[in-house]
Amino acid sequence: MLFNPPLYQGLFLRRYKRFLADIQAASGEQITLHCPNTGSMRACLAEGTACWYSISRNPKRKYAATWEIATTPQGHLAGINTGRANALVGEAIHAGLLPELAGWSDLTAEVRYGEENSRADWCVQLGAQRCYIEVKNATLLECEQGYFPDAVSARGSKHLRELIRMVEGGQRALLVYCVQHSGINSITPAAHIDPQYAQWCVRAREAGVEFVALKAQLSAQEIRLTHRIAVDI
Repeated sequence: MLFNPPLYQGLFLRRYKRFLADIQAASGEQITLHCPNTGSMRACLAEGTACWYSISRNPKRKYAATWEIATTPQGHLAGINTGRANALVGEAIHAGLLPELAGWSDLTAEVRYGEENSRADWCVQLGAQRCYIEVKNATLLECEQGYFPDAVSARGSKHLRELIRMVEGGQRALLVYCVQHSGINSITPAAHIDPQYAQWCVRAREAGVEFVALKAQLSAQEIRLTHRIAVDI
């Protein structure tokens, strides 16, 4: 995912009202950004550290700038724009980073499925069989371990239930953690934050849902998923 122009750099000042953040631009001007992240962004926020943002050319937007990358208190980079995760995984599939999907075709986004009014982030097909793919953006690092989610996620548990049903119905299901954090080298369910989600992960693994984690390389010029890391369930 190339940024043209490259992302702009500033200093993070504060996040508030969930979807807003203030930064100081390189010019010294204070700018309010859109914060495209519904999670807690736990362990991602450090006031006075470098951050990077994009600017939309859409004149109808109230806030033209969008926060893309944060510097964590430990000095790592974290891609906090959860809206990027699906496209990053789509690029990774095309690049062959998921060899378990070799031979599958018809990559389609936002496919309706399941019993709880869900949409799969991606879906591929091999003959009559489908593989439903859910994508989760992971940015929580604690004690050198990566976790998902960073807040209680009823939606995350719902998607696991839906994937289980797909496998039970003879289809295939894959959950991909898009790890936009330079310090995370393995990912595990955050049972200390959302024990129900962690329990559903165990049930999903036992049912045959496949789990994969892809780690991103982040810069002002590009965010790209480069390699797999371990998923511990």
